Amino acid sequence: MKNTQVTLDKRPDGKPKASDFAVVTSDVPTLNPGEALIENLYVSLDAGFRNWMDEGSGDNVLPAMPLGKPVMGLILGKIIESKNPAYNEGALIMARLAWEQFSILTADDWHVVLEDDGEHPLSYHLGVLGDTGMSAYFGLNDIGKPQPGETVLVSASGGAVGSIAGQIAKLKGARTIGFAGNDDKCRRLETELGYDVGVNYQDENVADRLAEVAPNGIDVYFDNVGGPLLEVVLDQINEGARIPFCGAVATYGDQAATPGPSNLFQIVSKWATLQGFMTHTKLDRYPEAREQLSAWLKSGDIRAIEHMYEGVENCGVAFADLFAGQNFGKTVVKV
Repeated sequence: MKNTQVTLDKRPDGKPKASDFAVVTSDVPTLNPGEALIENLYVSLDAGFRNWMDEGSGDNVLPAMPLGKPVMGLILGKIIESKNPAYNEGALIMARLAWEQFSILTADDWHVVLEDDGEHPLSYHLGVLGDTGMSAYFGLNDIGKPQPGETVLVSASGGAVGSIAGQIAKLKGARTIGFAGNDDKCRRLETELGYDVGVNYQDENVADRLAEVAPNGIDVYFDNVGGPLLEVVLDQINEGARIPFCGAVATYGDQAATPGPSNLFQIVSKWATLQGFMTHTKLDRYPEAREQLSAWLKSGDIRAIEHMYEGVENCGVAFADLFAGQNFGKTVVKV
């Protein structure tokens, strides 16, 4: 069998472009003992993987991606051949593998075995029922802890995580405000996701607009972006505010050192909490989160919006579009 793969052709300079990636064809490798062959069905496009595309960017979480090799990413696939008794043929797997049609799974690869209950589209396991939904769930429940009547602000609120975080905050009885990059996205936040207010951080004086729509201050800031917006928000947080720090997409790919907010003392004077987190440290709680998110989906309390592409060869295009702000909801490629 032949395997279509999308490789990292050159290091992105700032925001990734489709030309940073190449589409190649190779033979599907032969399995070794202990391995399983995965037919990838969907590929998740996640901004956080931009962190590991630069040379020397490896850390204690993931290694730097090598040039000329398939791009690392999250996939949802089916085991079609196995030489490991722990992996059953036909089982569904969510794993950190690569942008390609077929992947080899080893015991060292991060993966989760999934149960298809037939109640939701399979692609939801990469979005609302996968890491992005888990990020919203754990970030809000464990760190944000919104209370009825509080004000919750979400950055990148129309993205994969933000679109779910705002809906969960609303279920908790909070008033929700979302940052988005254009007026159309702000409108969709309000009409499709139930946000009380969408704030266009590109065209408006954000500090003045935020003071207008949140006159009583911010109790929870679910931050997916970091950068200059964090500094603006810190000036308007309330005493005891909680800031789940999920990502820093505003600075992904920056080559120069990024200056921190000049007003970090706000965290001290307002005795606020700013805490980072990563979902892979909470694997034992995935069933809890997935059960609750699934129940909310079935009841209609939350909805999942997908930005779907067709064909594994379009992974690079989809990734570039994600950083250009072309997406609304979870970006997924159907292999």
